[in-house]
Amino acid sequence: MTSGEGDFRTALVTGAGGADGIGFAIARKLTQKGLAVVITGASDRIHLRAEELRVLGCSVTSHVADLTRADEVSRLRELVGPVDILVNNAGMGSQAAPAVQRDFLALNEDDWDTGIDVTLKTAFLVTRAFLGSMVENRRGRIVNIASVTGPLVSNPGEAAYSAAKAGMVGLTHALALEVASCGVTVNAVAPGWIETGASTEDERIAARHTPPGRAGTPDEVAAAAAFLASAEASYVNGAMLVVDGGNVLQERKVQLA
Repeated sequence: MTSGEGDFRTALVTGAGGADGIGFAIARKLTQKGLAVVITGASDRIHLRAEELRVLGCSVTSHVADLTRADEVSRLRELVGPVDILVNNAGMGSQAAPAVQRDFLALNEDDWDTGIDVTLKTAFLVTRAFLGSMVENRRGRIVNIASVTGPLVSNPGEAAYSAAKAGMVGLTHALALEVASCGVTVNAVAPGWIETGASTEDERIAARHTPPGRAGTPDEVAAAAAFLASAEASYVNGAMLVVDGGNVLQERKVQLA
């Protein structure tokens, strides 16, 4: 990347521990663009992801953190320092922390709190920690990885997950208005059926009924996130970029014989 106004050099990607997950794909894409990238995850496997990228010659550091805890987020901010780009990808739906699938009337308070905390609270805490320096420097990009589930569609048994992802889009809209005059943009990516290590067989079947007849890939989501994180996307603000192959457009999802 060439230096100059609007050029970004550092990025933080949360929830990047899965080798075949969206977070790691985004981190890899940003390193390919010449950024120095910090990745976080809830377990030591985040260090394996960093080593995989360093072998390729990328500038990457890794930290284990429970981003639902304000004290750990504060510690992360002290260790990392300011960044130009923040990608809030941490949330439910990983192999280590699968989303709760339970009818609303069967949800207990802990289920609800967990569903909100791991997706929406993490985005709040991490953004609060890193946004201030972007505002001071009058430059920055925040990309929230939401979902079509919640903002646009939903599934039975996914009330907490849907509420959290819809909340990420609401947060995106509010922040976009607050910080646009400071040179900071805030946008969201809303993936549909994406093939990752956390995908279930039911999800793989559903993906075959999308207009392209397949699931998306983490790299396809990463491409959208990288655009929103770029200097070129300077006039895209408060947007939700859907990456689902057009699946939300079709009323009938099941193919007829």
